[in-house]
Amino acid sequence: MQLTYYGHSTFHVDVDGTELLVDPFFDNPKTDADPEELDPDYVLLTHGHADHIGDVDRYEGTTLVATPEIVSYCRDEFGDFDAVGGMGMNLGGTVEVGEAFVTMVRADHTNGMDTDYGATGGMPAGFVISDTKPTQVSDADSQSFYHAGDTSLMSEMRDVIGPFLEPDVAAVPIGDHFTMGPAQAALAVDWVDADHAVPIHYDTFAPIEQDPEDFSREVAATGSDAEVTVLDGDETLDLDE
Repeated sequence: MQLTYYGHSTFHVDVDGTELLVDPFFDNPKTDADPEELDPDYVLLTHGHADHIGDVDRYEGTTLVATPEIVSYCRDEFGDFDAVGGMGMNLGGTVEVGEAFVTMVRADHTNGMDTDYGATGGMPAGFVISDTKPTQVSDADSQSFYHAGDTSLMSEMRDVIGPFLEPDVAAVPIGDHFTMGPAQAALAVDWVDADHAVPIHYDTFAPIEQDPEDFSREVAATGSDAEVTVLDGDETLDLDE
């Protein structure tokens, strides 16, 4: 599994040749990538805020993985998208997408869209992307990536996401103000028991400026064994290496 970070909350995930793009928003200072050069099989949207769906219109014709409300909104606003399985998915569900499995998990945030009629995207979400279907039987050979979306600290990380979905990598927001800050994000990493922690959703706008070294120190303070990997924009973390 290869994880390429494009700044803010945008990731490209390659699972055995299946390409997934999470929260496409390339109008951020950490990336020089041209979104038109990416050709994902699936686009995953955690919620409907503009800094998470800002470039979804560039991928008309791909398959969206999001709540039914967000899928409908994107179809109405941006074009003819296919939704996985012919419809959106919802919290707790797992869908098979090519060589990957996507489980939608809760995020504690808001999810209104910038429309004249105040549309809501349903519940905001995070995703756990894995190369095997999650079961109650632990599989040491599987690989999984937890994209927490925009969220605060929540007990579901400790009670469900960690023990059941067993993420190897946790990408958690550290920007504070709109999401968790470094201290709560570090607790989230500890609670899900990830091997790798990647800080996201920071240094894009003035209110969310952060030093990722603060996050590293907070992770160490929890006693977690997670390795903090601070990815520069357009940099890849390869779990096969």
